[in-house]
Amino acid sequence: MTGKDMTSISFSSGREEMERLFRKFDINCDGKISVSELQLLMRAIGEEFSCEDMEKLLQFADSDGTALLDMDDFMRLVGVENSTEEDLMEAFKLYGVDGQDCITARSLKRMLSSLGASSAIEDCETMICQFDLNGDGVLCFEEFKAMMLL
Repeated sequence: MTGKDMTSISFSSGREEMERLFRKFDINCDGKISVSELQLLMRAIGEEFSCEDMEKLLQFADSDGTALLDMDDFMRLVGVENSTEEDLMEAFKLYGVDGQDCITARSLKRMLSSLGASSAIEDCETMICQFDLNGDGVLCFEEFKAMMLL
């Protein structure tokens, strides 16, 4: 991955990245995320919640009482406005392997193991795939940022 690839998306375009992520999880393309779509999203990042817990989370973020998350609800839920780029960059650096400016399945597996959450390499590949917006098989900083904000 070249430096140009890594910087193609600026921090100021965080909403644009989040919109892409939102569309990825809006499986039926209706502009809303339902309880079942939210459950799939959480599974993608390795979290398991019951339908009841998902409904509570959805109710917390749902501003218009539709039991669906629109883009603004989604942004509020993931707390984009409360994160700093510096904090996320520090976290991103923890995942680096061999000086690479990206997260590979191998480096994700290593970090998860060091945190006591051992995962198979296939699971790490699946997790990366869920947030790999440009399809290159690794996570750049902007993709990592989207993953961490969930």
